Amino acid sequence: MFCAAIHLGSSPTALVVPDLIAAGAGIFLLIGLWTPVNGTVIAVAEGWIACVHTGDALVPILLAMLGATQAIIGPGAWSIDARLFGRKHFTIHDR
Repeated sequence: MFCAAIHLGSSPTALVVPDLIAAGAGIFLLIGLWTPVNGTVIAVAEGWIACVHTGDALVPILLAMLGATQAIIGPGAWSIDARLFGRKHFTIHDR
């Protein structure tokens, strides 16, 4: 398994840093600042957490999928990103 190779040399710092990175990106995601970047950071950090931490990996995997989804979808209407950069509107024309 891929995660078994990562888990071999884990130190206490390697166990705490991904949690802090994910928490910081989550705060930026809550206020809606740099949404695609923070969604990607959350997906990577939670994937790392799922591999490094022992125990149930279901929650970090779910959070990684939600972070990736948020990175793809982008900011909402009331986010700071929407105020700074504008909303993207897609129009589908009839054929």
